[in-house]
Amino acid sequence: MGVLNNLSTLLLLSLLPPALSHVVDRFNPECNEFFLEETTPNLPGILVGGTVHDQNRYKPICQKFKYTKKKVVYETYMFATLYDTTNMIPVFSAYTFTGFGSSEKRPDKWMIEPQLDGGVEPVMSLEDPGVIYTHQAVNQDYDIDGNNKKVNKGHMFPKVFAHQPVNQDSTFTLTNAVPQVKTFNEGSWRTMELEVKKDLKQCLDNTGKPKAYLVTGAVPSKSNTLNNRVNIPDLMWTAYCCYNNKKKWMAKAYWGWNQEELIKKVLEPHTLAELYKMLKDHYQDGGDVQVFPEHPCPLESFSE
Repeated sequence: MGVLNNLSTLLLLSLLPPALSHVVDRFNPECNEFFLEETTPNLPGILVGGTVHDQNRYKPICQKFKYTKKKVVYETYMFATLYDTTNMIPVFSAYTFTGFGSSEKRPDKWMIEPQLDGGVEPVMSLEDPGVIYTHQAVNQDYDIDGNNKKVNKGHMFPKVFAHQPVNQDSTFTLTNAVPQVKTFNEGSWRTMELEVKKDLKQCLDNTGKPKAYLVTGAVPSKSNTLNNRVNIPDLMWTAYCCYNNKKKWMAKAYWGWNQEELIKKVLEPHTLAELYKMLKDHYQDGGDVQVFPEHPCPLESFSE
């Protein structure tokens, strides 16, 4: 009888669909390629040593995008996000730079992550009108209150850093966005992204091809929300690390307050050590912050 039960169990398991989880327990191995040396950031109280502390709240997402090319359907991991289902914004998105392509037209609609609200589809997709989304931001949040709060959808992994058209399209998911004050998004933050874009032209892998690792994150506010649901973060930060054409590792970080800019501002570059100190003061949960491995990424200077 025991043998029959075991055979029945094996048969049942064989009939189940393959595990193509998009929302995962840990980032590895589904999307470790987006982290330098396959090492995820350390954020005290949130993610330490690759383990999420509150797994009911924080969800690692291997951002999978479905597209068609020459009548063939592909499903590909494009970047990685740690998502806060309480604040309904990303903690960070991690992505790689692999060169610049032509800028394509922006999609008409932003997508969502079905699995955060019980969906089974393992790829980002458009909202289902029949579903009430309680664990993530939706387009309606921005449509209803965006103008009132003077915010728009601010990319974490920006379209401008994506290479191919499909990579660019994949950045338009609300699990890769925060409510960003329009004048900040279109002002000092955009200027900073263009400066980083210049830096990234120096970044190469060991075969001479363009390659850099980037992480962009947000520090949530205590009570400022969009549509009484979605946290409007106080601060945004970004950092990159790469091996450059001078055969040295270089790293740089920026951060800025998510608030209205009435005059033109310029965000100053910082070392990784300065970024880590700033984030540690904001998270205030003990332990050290680290975005990239200390070796090879220089802590105290922009390059070794």
